[in-house]
Amino acid sequence: MKRLMNAVDAMLDESLDGFAAAHADIVELGAERKFVRRKALTPGKVALISGGGAGHEPLHAGFVGVGMLDAACPGQVFTSPTPDQMVAAIESVDTGAGCLLIVKNYEGDVMNFEMAGELAVGDGRKIETVLTNDDVAVPKSTWSTGRRGVAGTLVVEKIVGAAAEQMASLEALRDLGREVNERTRSFGVALTPCTVPAAGKPTFVLAPDEMEVGVGIHGEPGRRRSKIGSADAIAEEALAAILDDLAPPARSQCILLVNGFGGTPLMELYLMVNSARRILDGRGVKVARYLTGSLVTSLDMAGCSITVTLLDERLTRLWDAPVKTAGLSW
Repeated sequence: MKRLMNAVDAMLDESLDGFAAAHADIVELGAERKFVRRKALTPGKVALISGGGAGHEPLHAGFVGVGMLDAACPGQVFTSPTPDQMVAAIESVDTGAGCLLIVKNYEGDVMNFEMAGELAVGDGRKIETVLTNDDVAVPKSTWSTGRRGVAGTLVVEKIVGAAAEQMASLEALRDLGREVNERTRSFGVALTPCTVPAAGKPTFVLAPDEMEVGVGIHGEPGRRRSKIGSADAIAEEALAAILDDLAPPARSQCILLVNGFGGTPLMELYLMVNSARRILDGRGVKVARYLTGSLVTSLDMAGCSITVTLLDERLTRLWDAPVKTAGLSW
């Protein structure tokens, strides 16, 4: 597998250095590259902190900035950051109102963030946690107990981040994050595997005419392996699983996020938007807001995920609120 790199062991550090230089108006690197944090903090605002293994860019460091996260802790590729990284991030961005940890439901992330939170509470800090588990493809995976946290994490970070800018309390932000997570469901399909640089070989093998239905963002197995279907058929299966689980009321409105996994052209993603939009219309769900792009990726994997978040007036206002990050800005 060809890579733009100097050495495998240096990839994350050099990428973080380049990221921080390119977006120096928004972010800065913490000591020893343990975290990425906002350039300027707002005193008295609850700090939002997330993180996870590299390879999912722009998640999470790309969502540090006004209207979203205050800090993100990067681990090595597909590897959870360590508790000391999270503690350092908490100490750097907590201005007195406490910290909300937004954690994807993967065993390493959950364990390490929980440990960091306990250490921070022991130091007298106020900590709350939101666990994202929006993936309806499989009830559990090789990396998680229960549903996986995938692209819906972005939606939680954006909406809760907007409320944090409005100086909502730590407890209110925790409750809002859990509400948004409950209103959000995702489903992914892979057309090719991804290749972890340190391994130098694909994480799984697909025949030229196969796809992995319900794949995870680390290449975890989905529901089944099948022959490649049409875009309409893929969207139909994904949205059937999403809507059957969400059970939206009649005339519901939603965010439709079509997310590329890193190796999918925008032309194909917008084609999937069109398929998904028509299916949602047919099910009586109106798409009120769209977001399309490779935002929660899996290195070079081809394929996409579909995420639906049910909206009300308050959540729509929070989604529309200004945001300025490297990966999302309006």
